[in-house]
Amino acid sequence: MANITRIKASDEVKKKKVEKPKKVEKQPKAEKPAKKPEKEGKKVFILFRPFVALGRYLRDSWREIRQVRWPNRKATWKMVFAVLVYTALFVLIISLLDLFFTWLFSLIIK
Repeated sequence: MANITRIKASDEVKKKKVEKPKKVEKQPKAEKPAKKPEKEGKKVFILFRPFVALGRYLRDSWREIRQVRWPNRKATWKMVFAVLVYTALFVLIISLLDLFFTWLFSLIIK
């Protein structure tokens, strides 16, 4: 077994004067190439706008799908069986309620 040591903060640590960090001189950075001006949405002919929007939607959707962490086969089957069990339970509960209310209304009507 590993030996675990508990460390507690003491009053001495709290009373110590906090030293200010020393200023570090910054070295001059290498010059970066001038940034290109940001693209302002290109003007597109009005008939093509829906197609451009659809293209952007598909591109962004594909980027999101690539970021999804898909479950492995074992986890997928566990979830499938869980859904089937819950579905069976709710079918049973709703069927019992339906039978009960059918019986109750038949008593009231007769």
